[in-house]
Amino acid sequence: MSPPEPAPVDGGAFRAFMAGWATGVSVVTARAGGRDAGLTVNAFLSVSLDPPSVLVSLTRDVDTLPVIESSRAFAVSFLAADQRALSERFARAVPAAEKFRGLPVHRGPSGIALPDGTLGAAECRVVSIAPLYDHVLVAAEVVRLEAGRDAPPLLFFRSAYGEPDPDGRLRLPPPGRKSGRRTRRSPGRRRGAPL
Repeated sequence: MSPPEPAPVDGGAFRAFMAGWATGVSVVTARAGGRDAGLTVNAFLSVSLDPPSVLVSLTRDVDTLPVIESSRAFAVSFLAADQRALSERFARAVPAAEKFRGLPVHRGPSGIALPDGTLGAAECRVVSIAPLYDHVLVAAEVVRLEAGRDAPPLLFFRSAYGEPDPDGRLRLPPPGRKSGRRTRRSPGRRRGAPL
């Protein structure tokens, strides 16, 4: 007799579980046909040092995905603790042009918009796009790195942002409470990150 099958994991319980995993926050940007697109992402990781490569997980319905598919390129910019507003701006479900309106950016050699004042950016060339469940995994080689400023990173933990104190140290939300303004989803949930 085989052991009984475990009950399926509830999506809400899984989201709550994953909220216990602290992540950095980034903005992924892309450009194709003269059009900029971008979104907030916390489902981002390094894959290899040789060659330098990364992976980003995006929901299938984000407006940035077709731009990445068309251009076969994107950039990822790591956000500083004082760039929460930038994270929230790129997490909104609004037209791409509105996300970039009035935003100070500069362009790398690829022409992709890079938000000013970040901790750094990597421009990437897509090598693989693989659908998986309700997401798409985009693997890419890093073709250019840009150093940014030296500052504490923006972190997301327990469904809330870490908050810098006056000394520049980060305070994470304590158990059972959210820090700062409550957010209903992770910074990139609607626009790209899985949880």
